Amino acid sequence: MSAPLPVLPLPVLLLAGTGEARALAGRLADDPRFQVTASLAGAVERPQAYPGRVRIGGFGGVLGLEEWLRGEGIAAVIDATHPFAARISANAVAASQAVSLPLLRLERPAWQAGPGDNWQEVADLDAAAALLPQGARPFLAVGRKEISRFATRRDLDCLTRMIDPPEPETALPPGRLLLARPSRDVDAEAALLEQHGATHLVTKNSGGPFGEAKLLAARRLGLPVIMVRRPALAGGEVVADVPAALAWLEARAACR
Repeated sequence: MSAPLPVLPLPVLLLAGTGEARALAGRLADDPRFQVTASLAGAVERPQAYPGRVRIGGFGGVLGLEEWLRGEGIAAVIDATHPFAARISANAVAASQAVSLPLLRLERPAWQAGPGDNWQEVADLDAAAALLPQGARPFLAVGRKEISRFATRRDLDCLTRMIDPPEPETALPPGRLLLARPSRDVDAEAALLEQHGATHLVTKNSGGPFGEAKLLAARRLGLPVIMVRRPALAGGEVVADVPAALAWLEARAACR
C-alpha cells in the first residue's frame, strides 16, 4: 500500500503594510500549512521587517495582479492594507473575483467618538481643509501623499507630521514639518499639541491603537477633531483581528 501524498502548503498572498499584517505574517511564518508572500506597496521608505517571503512594489493594476496570482498559483488572498488604501483594496477584489479566489479583508475597527470628544466628520481631505477656520493652527496627521490639499490655505499655521519626507515637488502647507512616527504616549502627544498651540487636530479614521494617543490628547486638551471618514469598500469577507483571519485561513486549508 503506497504512502499518502504529502499535502503541499497553501499559497497565500498577504497584502500588507499594517501592524495587523505583520502580526499575521509572524503567526504564519512557521506554520507548514501555509506559504505566505507578504506584499508591500513601497509607500514607506523604511518598512518594518516581515518574516518569510516579501515583495515590494505594485502589481500593475488589476490585470497585473490577476497575472501574478495565476503565475504564483495563489489559493487565497488576505487584504490587510491600510483602511485608506482604497485602490489596492479595490484591485484585490476585482482580481480575486476574476481568478475565482477567496478574499478576506482584515480591517481594524474604526475609531469612535466618546464622551468629551468634539469631532466633525468629513468625506475627504479637501473638505477637511475647507472646514478649518481662518488663522487656525492645526496639527495635520494625514500622511504625506495628500498633504498638498492644505497647501492653498496660506492663512494657516500647521504642524504637519509624516513618517517619511514628502517628494521634492510636493506643495506643503505653511508651518512646521515634523518627520516622526506617531507616539503611543498620550502625554507626549498632548505636549506636542500644546507646544504648537494647536487649535485643531486633522486626521483620518485609521482605527487601532497605533495613532490613537493623539485623539486622547485632543480630548484632554478640549481640541476639536476633524475626522476623515474611511472610503467605502465592497467585496470579500471582513474580519476585525488576527485570530479571526487565522481561523479563516485554517478553514481554507481544511477544505483542500
